Amino acid sequence: MNSVAAAPPLLLLAPMEGLLDFVLRDILTRVGGVDRCVSEFIRVTGTLLPDKVFLRYLPELRNGGRTLAGTPVRAQLLGSDPACMAENAARLAALGPEGIDLNFGCPARVVNRHGGGAALLREPEQIAKVVAAVRRAVPAAMPVSCKMRLGYDDAALAVACAQAMADAGACEIVVHARTKQDGYRPPAYWEQIPAIRAAVRVPVVANGEIWTLQDALRCRAASGCDALMLGRGMVADPGLALALRAHDAGQSVGQPLPWAALVPHLLTFWALVCAQLEPRQRAGRLKQWLNLLRRRYPEAQAAYDTVRVLTEQRAVGEALARLAAATAGGLAPAGPAGASAHAA
Repeated sequence: MNSVAAAPPLLLLAPMEGLLDFVLRDILTRVGGVDRCVSEFIRVTGTLLPDKVFLRYLPELRNGGRTLAGTPVRAQLLGSDPACMAENAARLAALGPEGIDLNFGCPARVVNRHGGGAALLREPEQIAKVVAAVRRAVPAAMPVSCKMRLGYDDAALAVACAQAMADAGACEIVVHARTKQDGYRPPAYWEQIPAIRAAVRVPVVANGEIWTLQDALRCRAASGCDALMLGRGMVADPGLALALRAHDAGQSVGQPLPWAALVPHLLTFWALVCAQLEPRQRAGRLKQWLNLLRRRYPEAQAAYDTVRVLTEQRAVGEALARLAAATAGGLAPAGPAGASAHAA
């Protein structure tokens, strides 16, 4: 009898508004190890959105719903009105995303105040109506998944909300193991996910506070989920998914993406930011990423200190070019004093 090898555990790249957008999705999927991405949420507030809005959040729709590296991207919608969500999901589905994901986890006050995101975790019946309406509105072959938190004030309704999603037609549920009130403060309560897994018959993916390979392994043990969604941990350590892949394959993990191998990705990121984003956003986006990279790479501190004082695009580009040259030559990157003279 021929045995069939089990598929490796699913690894997803999380949506993160203002951070993990299409530019960083492009870079992180070039690094590799990720099976699927989810876009930042597209807010549905009572109107039928034009195609240009969907394309702004998911330019990958022009590439068959995939990043340039070939990784599929699922589009995420956020809203509470079943009819309006269904209408927008149908229009979005016609553009060809890998699937539709529904956001029941955003903790932002402005979103919750209008009944969206995590606010719906107080209303399992309304969750069911939204999911069922979207499921009916899109082609049967198109996946409809959900992302939830453990609850709003507490986790009392976590199982009921997950059951509402699954019973209404969701094919997969990602659980960010914190409540709305927890925000993004550690810890994540992975140990509360098994009760959700036991209550539904669809795959459950664990998410929250996974910064390192050791975190990922502890999360798997506590949650019972092999499948994981990686967010800030993947931004801080772009080699995290590769490290998990190596571990799952029984290989020596080591450092899958050393600093010297990351620097060319930083240059590509900067080029994409300059080509795709407004001038006022560009320097800030690079500083934002370098700030998180400091958690994993000691070398990122000097790079961050260099660009932190810069605002003009040319100066930032020159500083990055010096960083790349120094890294290629095995030298320490120039400090901020040398770079600041180029600021406009």
